[in-house]
Amino acid sequence: MAETILLAGTRKGLFIGRSDEAREQWSWDPPAFAMEEVYAVAASSRDAGPLVLVGSTHVHFGPAVYRSDDGGRTFGRSDPAPVRFPEGLGASVERIWQLCPSPCEPDVVWAGTQPSALFRSVDGGRSFELVRSLWDHPHRPEWGEGFGGQAIHTIVPHPTDPAVVTVAMSTGGVYRSEDGGESWTPHNHGIRTDFLPGDPPEFGQCVHKVAVDAGDPDRLYAQNHGGVYRSDDAGESWSPIAEGLPSDFGFPIVAHPHRPGTIYVFPLVGGDERFPPQGKPAIWRSDDAGETWRETGPGLPAEAWTVVLRDAFATDAADPVGLYVGTRHGALWVSNDEGGTWAEVRTGLPDVCTVRAAVV
Repeated sequence: MAETILLAGTRKGLFIGRSDEAREQWSWDPPAFAMEEVYAVAASSRDAGPLVLVGSTHVHFGPAVYRSDDGGRTFGRSDPAPVRFPEGLGASVERIWQLCPSPCEPDVVWAGTQPSALFRSVDGGRSFELVRSLWDHPHRPEWGEGFGGQAIHTIVPHPTDPAVVTVAMSTGGVYRSEDGGESWTPHNHGIRTDFLPGDPPEFGQCVHKVAVDAGDPDRLYAQNHGGVYRSDDAGESWSPIAEGLPSDFGFPIVAHPHRPGTIYVFPLVGGDERFPPQGKPAIWRSDDAGETWRETGPGLPAEAWTVVLRDAFATDAADPVGLYVGTRHGALWVSNDEGGTWAEVRTGLPDVCTVRAAVV
């Protein structure tokens, strides 16, 4: 019988929940990576066994990637994959913010870090090498730092073309390579920058997250620092799609893995508040690529003055799709019917930084 695993990386360890295909009852493993910050996790099903990758930061030993080939039951703690800059660059990796296995290259794994750098593994996450072309980009000295740090937090590999990959960072915006990472072009036209004077620049946008449509790899969605956007031309231009939402500020944006045009966001009041409107948490859904929106539910708490971070909202690939949300007040919310209803399956965790789920 298939098992659903839910990975919640927090500021103090990794928590793994397990359920059957119904995703109604959950059991929980003992915490792993205790006293370590877990900002990035990834999970995927393979013929060789369910792969789990964890990007953890140890207070003494720094950041590294740990690998499990049995769905997170055991990790190779004695043989981590360091994610480090080459000698002589005068930089050090502070955190791993994103781990993303390639959908079309079985052994390729991408890693995004703080400071904003991109690393690539060609051996399934056992070792990583800096993508020098992006690190050496002439724009890099001008990339700024958001409240969370200056980091590449989003990696979107093309589902069928290994030469194409899109990244997003705060601040800096969206960049895309169409030649296997040899060169990078900013793709931010149309995304506003309320925090900067004058017209929006070529780069420097504070994009919070980017997702790709299930039916068209050139259709992208972005949750910005003020604004929700859609691109129908692989990021060459962006159009606002926030009309109908209670707020256009937030951190995550998630695309349905099978249903074209279906996306989810978690709106927050922007500026200095950063709470759900009136303290009522709600997941909002569009089924027409952002033309219209509706609130999902019920099942979420009536009141929760909390935040869902950019990587703490995910789906699995089941049918119907499961949705998974982690909050900064340590709760995990799950929907096993694509947002029709919600259940709080765990509370009392440390700050949830990242969430991933897979059916294995």
